[in-house]
This record gives sequence, structure tokens and C-alpha cells, in this order.
Amino acid sequence: QMGSLLAIMVKRFPLQKFFQASQAAWATLPDHRQPSPNTKYALADAVNSAMSMFFMQAQSFLAHHQAMSQKKQGKQNLQTLFEVENVPSDNQIRNLLDPLSPTEFAPQYEWIWQQLSRLGGLKAYETSLNTRLIALDGMVYHSSTEISCACCSTRQDRSGKTHYYHAALLPLMVQSDWEHVLTCFPEMITPQDGTEKQDCERNAAKRWLTRWAHLFTPHSITYLGDDLFCNQPLCEQVIDQKQYFLFVCKPDSHVELYRWLAALTPHERSERRWRGQYGEIWRWQWVNQVPIRGGEDALLVNWCDLQITHETTGEILFHNSWATNHLLSAKRVEAICLFGRTRWKIENEGINVLKQKGYHVEHNFGHGSQHLAQVFLVLNLLAFLLHTALHLVDDFYQFLRKALYKRVTFFNDLRALCRYHRFPDWEALWLFMIKSLDEDDLPQNIAALISN
Repeated sequence: QMGSLLAIMVKRFPLQKFFQASQAAWATLPDHRQPSPNTKYALADAVNSAMSMFFMQAQSFLAHHQAMSQKKQGKQNLQTLFEVENVPSDNQIRNLLDPLSPTEFAPQYEWIWQQLSRLGGLKAYETSLNTRLIALDGMVYHSSTEISCACCSTRQDRSGKTHYYHAALLPLMVQSDWEHVLTCFPEMITPQDGTEKQDCERNAAKRWLTRWAHLFTPHSITYLGDDLFCNQPLCEQVIDQKQYFLFVCKPDSHVELYRWLAALTPHERSERRWRGQYGEIWRWQWVNQVPIRGGEDALLVNWCDLQITHETTGEILFHNSWATNHLLSAKRVEAICLFGRTRWKIENEGINVLKQKGYHVEHNFGHGSQHLAQVFLVLNLLAFLLHTALHLVDDFYQFLRKALYKRVTFFNDLRALCRYHRFPDWEALWLFMIKSLDEDDLPQNIAALISN
């Protein structure tokens, strides 16, 4: 009886249900093909086939397609694990996905977030401010002087040559002491209808806030960003949505704010911290209610600053300043500066992982003439979110990633197994891997499930 109870306590993310729900949702995608009785492949099959490549972290679309669709076991696993009924070729997948808008795939992001909320996966992201942190930053994921599409942005180099590129605003939920980041739906930085100017991160951030504000209850989010986002229109938009901002605030771009600071005496506190071989002096300064810019209608913000110096040499080891609508005090300023520094998580645990840890976001899986590059990015980020969700709330996945240690080992094993062996569902695959590892230190709940 105790074993049965422990087995029930195994936490599992509903991965099979995700692909079932995706197949159903993607069956309603707009089909841009001409109606024909000879239509063989469903759009949903094309999307889930592409999704299987990103989930398995395959480096080549063609190699993945050959391994999974042209081998009997692989084809069966596409059906049982990814809910694909008929598998299109890699070029057919590209042609079917190219006309689709990337926003068509946003509901599956929300589906994963809802499951994380239900399973307690978001608790790790709560902070002492009673908000969660979402960092904003831009990422270029395609650049070429030859390959382009209607959604490409352009720039000229010094020689006058045109470079075509794709970029996106990435909103990621971060936590100061947590290595995992959670992907929100991205906003594409792309030429906008009705304007001749190039799109930019700032405008993309405004659009993202407009589109996705409904996902968050009031006073539940603190947005983090660099100095680019620290401007009155964006800060007012965050305030209008009853949320918080904590943006880097530099002197050269906020002349009026720093002119006020020069005329005031900021509150200050400091302390010494020992680093094993040397001491550091941490100094916090803050002022509430200073104008973010000139003019009578200037928004009043709260400013804070952290400077860390080497106790012996006086060398400045770190220095940055932020503007926020969180009220600052001696008790709160340390935490707020810590969360301001957490913005770097989007680079280290977000963009660097996407570029260097198996997601290959800069690889050209297919560009297309319309939206294909953007759709592939959205599906790749969806796989990243799915992996993180599994890491947060799925005991099987957590154990396997820890036991196999290296990401590349785990995904190499996953691809090999799916090529040579058929699995009826994801739980059967995870259990096969766990049993085959024959580890002595199985967690009690997993050991009880296996023994039952």
C-alpha cells in the first residue's frame, strides 16, 4: 500500500496531452492551399512533424525526417509520441508552414503556462516583491546578404551592402537564484504595415504588452529591461496595466533625471562583504519621485543605484542604476537592485542556451518567402518552454536529465531510441530509459511506480 501511495506521488507533466491538444488546435489552422480531393497531408501533421524536430533537438531537418519518417520504428513514434498521422516530407512541411502567421501558435504557449500554474511550477519564480520577473530583450536569429523574405528587416553595412535579418523580442520569466527561464510568446521585430521606419525592440515591447497583458493579474509582474526600455511611454503603459517596471537608467540618456539627482541627497546604505580572499563594499543609493525626463508632464519614477568596490584597491567591480515604480526604502532597495541585476539571466540562461545548447536558433532550418523563419522560431521556443516545464514539474524528466547529466547525451539517447524502438506513449519511453539506466539511487516514488 505504501508503494502504491508513493507511486501516486510521482509528478508528471502531461506531455502526451500537450501533443494531443496541439494536434487538435492545429487542425483548425487556416489552410492556404486550394481545395482539392487529393490533399494528402493535414496542416496539423506538418506542424507536429516540425515540432518533433525541435523537441528532439535535431540539427538537421532532412536527417531528422529521414530517421523518423523513413524508418518503421521512427514513423510509428511520430504517430504515438507526436500524434502525427501522415508524415509530409521536409520540403512539404516548409511549404505548408510558410503562409502561417506565427501568432497562430500562441495558444500552445498559454496551454503550457496553465499546466505549470496548476502543477505548482511557477512558485519558484515568486519574489519578495510579491511579483514575478519578466525580462525583455531582443535577439537576432537570422542574418544574410542573400537569403531574405517579406518579413526581413534590413541594414546597410559601411560598404553599402544590404544585410537581411530576423529579430524578435524575447520575454522570459527569470528568477535571481534559479537557472531555468520560462519563455513567453515572442514578439517579432519586423516591418510593420503603414510605416516606413524599421521596427525596433522598443516598439515590439509596446505591442507585446498590448497583446499579452490579459495573461497576468494586476500587480503580479515586474518587467526588467536595459536602458532602451526606460522611456516614459513604455513605463506609462506598464503602469496603466497595473504592473511594475525595473529598467536600467543611464545618465547619458536620462539627463534631466540625473540633473535632479545632482541637486538632491540620495538615501544611502552600505555594508562590507567578504569574498574569501578580499572584501567588497556594497553601497546602495535611492531617491523616490524624480522625473524620468524634462517637461511638466514628466512621469515621476523611483531611482536606485548599486556600486560594488574592492575594499583594498578601490576598483569598481560593478555599478548600475535603475528606474522603477516600486517604492524604495532601506529595507527594499537591496532586493530591488538584485532583481534589476537578474535581467542578465535572459542572456545567460536564455539567448545563450538557445544559440549554443542544442536549439540552434541561428541555423537556417528553412526561410521561405513569407513567415517560415518566424514560425520555426516560435516552434523552437515552444520546445524550449516545453523542456523547461518538464524540468520543473516532471519527476521522470528531472531524474533522467540528472542521471545522464549532459544535455547532448540525453537528446542523443532520445533520438537513437526513437529511431530503433517503438514506444506507445511518453511515459513508456521515460520508464524504459529509467529502467535501462539501472541506477541504484532511484527516488522512492519512481522506484515504487516501477515495482508496481
